[in-house]
Amino acid sequence: IEFSMAAMTSIASSRMKTLRVISVLPSATEMLCFLGGRHMLVGKSHEDNYPPDLGDIPIVTGQRTSYTTPQDVDRQVSASLSSGQSLYTLDEDRIRELRPDVILTQDICSVCAIDLVTVQRLAMSLDPRPEIISLDPMNLGDVLHNLVQIGNAVGLEREAAAAVGNLKARIAHARSTAEKAVSASGGLRPNVAFVEWPSPLYVGGHWTPQLLRLAGATHPLNPAPSDDEGAGKSFAVEMRALVDSAPDCLIVAPCGLDLATTRKEVKQCLQKETLWFELDAVRADRVALADGDAMFNRPGPRLVDALEWLVWLLHSPDSPMHTMVSARAANGGESVLSDEGE
Repeated sequence: IEFSMAAMTSIASSRMKTLRVISVLPSATEMLCFLGGRHMLVGKSHEDNYPPDLGDIPIVTGQRTSYTTPQDVDRQVSASLSSGQSLYTLDEDRIRELRPDVILTQDICSVCAIDLVTVQRLAMSLDPRPEIISLDPMNLGDVLHNLVQIGNAVGLEREAAAAVGNLKARIAHARSTAEKAVSASGGLRPNVAFVEWPSPLYVGGHWTPQLLRLAGATHPLNPAPSDDEGAGKSFAVEMRALVDSAPDCLIVAPCGLDLATTRKEVKQCLQKETLWFELDAVRADRVALADGDAMFNRPGPRLVDALEWLVWLLHSPDSPMHTMVSARAANGGESVLSDEGE
């Protein structure tokens, strides 16, 4: 087989070309950067805030809703969806200027990011036409697969394989720690209620109940069927249903809100509900607030951080929640107030 110098130069040039990647999905941006592909990113979502060094990357999306109160956001979202209007905008002119080779997007949640159809329609009009990678994770295993998908699409296959191997080892260690703690408690698992939106009240869905299960807990209001599966999507429940589920512990991590905003909304929404104070977990001061935007809401590598945090919160002697399982065991398996919370 003979190769001319020109052909060899062309092949080498093609291999050395840095792909131009646009991400319209914050979790995809995180994954690309996690694999070492930050230098490929030429366009990002308006919601991208991690890693923190993305300030120089052009923004190519926007949103039609604005954050006021949880109740009003829910109203805005419901009104947009019922009218068939997307919650997000796409800067098509800017994307044409950026000439992407790859666009990272999703098709799992019309509330979370720009819809796939809109991205596909734009991509079909571009020349050359970019490759679209749609990430649609339902559970933690899907998130790991998404890392491989992105790695394959941008030439970071080895980096993706190494990253997934490391994350799997951390998951296995966290799971083993939780299993040992559950075994030591006689098989009792903490009953956890995960609040994903404060008003109306939404419980955690998809990968979040799976993380709780892997961390040695139960999530009765929306349980994960197995260690390898996520639950159904997040949905609204009445406060009475939350009280009747008798959680040992409450975790409040609203979608898209940071810790400071979460703290404010707990006071302005949840604590104004009379039934909130009927919850044993509230009366026992077993309510944990978390930065949902950073820890639970985005299906990326930081979900493993969230899993490790859950194992610490629910089982570590250093955690303020540590006594809840032993207290329930002493009461025959029923949820009870701890002495320290009264």
